[in-house]
Amino acid sequence: MYMFEVEGRRPLRGTVRASGAKNAVLPIMAAAVMAGSPCVLHNSPDLSDVRTMSKILEGLGATVERTSDGSLVIDPTTIDSHVVDEMLMRQVRSSIFLMGPLLARMGKVQVSYPGGCDIGQRPIDLHIKGLKALGASVEEKHGHIIAERLRWEGIDIHLDIPSVGATENIMMGACLADGVTIIRNAAKEPEIVDLQTFLNAMGAKVRGAGTDVIRIEGVEKLHGAEHTIMPDRIEVGTLMIGAVITGGEVTVENAVAEHVQALTSKLREIGAEVHFNGHGITVRGKGRPRATDVKTLPYPGFPTDMQPQIMALLSIADGTSVITETIFDSRFKQAEELGRMGAKIRREGRTAIIKGVPALSGAMVEATDLRSGASLVLAGLSAEGKTVVRGIHNIDRGYERFEEKLESLGASVKRVSDNRR
Repeated sequence: MYMFEVEGRRPLRGTVRASGAKNAVLPIMAAAVMAGSPCVLHNSPDLSDVRTMSKILEGLGATVERTSDGSLVIDPTTIDSHVVDEMLMRQVRSSIFLMGPLLARMGKVQVSYPGGCDIGQRPIDLHIKGLKALGASVEEKHGHIIAERLRWEGIDIHLDIPSVGATENIMMGACLADGVTIIRNAAKEPEIVDLQTFLNAMGAKVRGAGTDVIRIEGVEKLHGAEHTIMPDRIEVGTLMIGAVITGGEVTVENAVAEHVQALTSKLREIGAEVHFNGHGITVRGKGRPRATDVKTLPYPGFPTDMQPQIMALLSIADGTSVITETIFDSRFKQAEELGRMGAKIRREGRTAIIKGVPALSGAMVEATDLRSGASLVLAGLSAEGKTVVRGIHNIDRGYERFEEKLESLGASVKRVSDNRR
């Protein structure tokens, strides 16, 4: 086990390139299961979650190789199992995306409840509702979810909430269904558009991703394809906040301005400068940030995955800020850890009231989940003295070479052995 030692008060300056998106590559890896020949995924980030998903696919019988240029080559033609390894599935929530593709390809699937970050209730009932509507029988037995394809026909389904995971699972399964499937109240996240692009490259007929109505016309078979994974908008946003919280200036290459508009608006509101060009985004911190209010919402609203990071920034803002978390019911875990660093944060249900302080102080803190871990590193970058962030295996799930990228911008972030473990 390792931890980060962060020496604060060093402005981030320079240029850094964003990696491929974690939340795009994982469902796309699941979709590759349906291909009749190998798939090549360029710009695939080397993350612990991606490595775990690779092991899951290998356990099903596929071959997965990482090339020297950062691409993944997935050959699904040798898949001979429909049972997803329970221990591996507990490590990564995105393993649930295999339900739709395996039902479409194998006619049956057995999974357990997925793992991932503990940030509150994350039910999979909408996934199951959609797959049942397509024609699967689903039962729970001894802690496993066992599904079998009775029929596989296009349907018209309205999601109770715009769930990203349910939208993607139904999209994938419907590609090989008879007839047309229409998903209404679909999630609109950019990662869903990226999945549509990959599916269509495989020979699927999907349109409407990025809107609240997605139409999938089933086809008989899918073939392998090459695809370049979109930039990780959450990593981009994290680096943008890194520039502001340290009073520095950072250019993030391989970034899409449209994907971070909600964050950009908030950063400008608190006094930062944000400029877009053909190569990426440049962010400059200008003095102490001003307080503001933030409410997380489905895309294109302010992303819940950026809420912990902006909480760290607002903890040193001039004035009192309010954050309202509408997506997950337990996503303020970083507040207590920020409090160890001198932040003044009061939680009331899904609302956090933050009274900004002039500066944070270094302390030993614990990363309890992926995004809260990133927020603590950001806080450490701005704090006086040394901050020790433990539990960084959570950070490794979603940020590729995080400390190396920060050090390339002038930060002091060292990965050291955690002898207390």
